[in-house]
Amino acid sequence: MKIEFDLIYNGRKTLGITVTPDMEVVVKAPANASLEKVKEKVRKKAPWIIKQKGYFLSFHPKTPPKKFISGESHYYLGKQFRLKVISGKKSSVHYKAKQLDVITPSKIKTKELVKQWYRQRAKEKFAEIAEPLIQRFKKYKINLKGIYIQEMTTRWGSCSPKGRIILNPELIQAPKGCIEYVIIHELCHLVHHNHSTAFFALQTKMMPDWEKWKRKLEKTLS
Repeated sequence: MKIEFDLIYNGRKTLGITVTPDMEVVVKAPANASLEKVKEKVRKKAPWIIKQKGYFLSFHPKTPPKKFISGESHYYLGKQFRLKVISGKKSSVHYKAKQLDVITPSKIKTKELVKQWYRQRAKEKFAEIAEPLIQRFKKYKINLKGIYIQEMTTRWGSCSPKGRIILNPELIQAPKGCIEYVIIHELCHLVHHNHSTAFFALQTKMMPDWEKWKRKLEKTLS
């Protein structure tokens, strides 16, 4: 099992691992610790990490799964709307004034159509939101290869060593400020590849109220 973790280098003498209540794994390591040594420690502590995640998961609110039926509430850019499923010969989706009309010959396909709509809107909106943020990072000479959409089970965004920023299409449900926070977080990783003091200093410089939007994201899409 692959365990993702945030790595923070500091002045401590030993390597420590903690699991936060929101189930993030944080590794704090001495400045001279190699990445391989950190990964080895995480592998050895995997059973404990999984146990801790399970403990915190038991306190998380159980959000009932969506049924994708008429009258059900969904979100787009932080705004709530109602779903209306309409029988029709051809499939189409229309968003208007707090309502999403899904026309389909088969109600079984409603979920698939809504997911496709979210994905398309995410593609358009993420690019629009990201563009001015990318411009602000150009002075750091970042090597950004592009922004891509990909479904992820535990993360809202990630950054590959090759400069690809990947965003979860589900993020389109959150307010614009939350989306900006995730994009800025990943852009900061193109400058600083771990969660060092310098990383958080840059993130705060680019978005002074990032903690507010992080909490908002966790609350909106928990």
